[in-house]
Amino acid sequence: MAIELTRLEEFALITLNRPDALNALSFALIRDLGVRLDDVAKSDARALIITGAGPKAFCAGADIKELTGRGLMAQKQGGEFGQATFAKLDKLPMPSVAVINGYAFGGGLELALACTFRLATRNAKMGTPEIKLGLIPGYGGTQRLPRVVGEARALEMVMTGRTVDAEEAHRIGLVNRLVDGDATAAGVAFAREFSGYSLPVLGFARDAVRRASETPLHEGLKIETDLGTLAFQTRDAAEGMAAFMEKRKPKFEDR
Repeated sequence: MAIELTRLEEFALITLNRPDALNALSFALIRDLGVRLDDVAKSDARALIITGAGPKAFCAGADIKELTGRGLMAQKQGGEFGQATFAKLDKLPMPSVAVINGYAFGGGLELALACTFRLATRNAKMGTPEIKLGLIPGYGGTQRLPRVVGEARALEMVMTGRTVDAEEAHRIGLVNRLVDGDATAAGVAFAREFSGYSLPVLGFARDAVRRASETPLHEGLKIETDLGTLAFQTRDAAEGMAAFMEKRKPKFEDR
């Protein structure tokens, strides 16, 4: 199968498994990815890790052969379908981690940008090369990339189509960390840094931070207060504060 969903202890693992095509995003693969993301949303996984099969690529982008000869409405609908599929990552009840193990171009980088966190192996290379085809990113790249690296850097990447290596990606904040060794193991190790906390409260934190770039400060502060109040009402908050006072490790129950 081009999209593999497996369980790795308390984590869900999605592997893009089309190494002969550098894990390129065919429309069938995007459709299958959406189904797998729905499955993850219904699971009890503590986090989702996404990576690519093979040593060369996370995902080399869209399958260009499928784009040629398409009508305008088919192209528009295809873009909307890809955006809607990647947006499912925003709505997952658990955080997601993209482990970029090699090439992540075009739609591949856009998939990684839709995840909560991004890790990159030392050989990773990223970019938005659509301009070289007379196109622009269509699966959310023009919107998510500037939120991650800022408008100036995003404009440069999109309008020049140049490739960013792992070191630069880390320096500009495109990836959270550089990792060595097995990509999946690195993703698991990173996910364990937060997976023991309350999933609902992690969701409140993720929502508050993401909305900071979309709202004026005074509105963002209100959002923070509202979400902080919701967090305070959880049993996990009561347990966390009690554990702190009693000098013991909290036992969160996601409630």
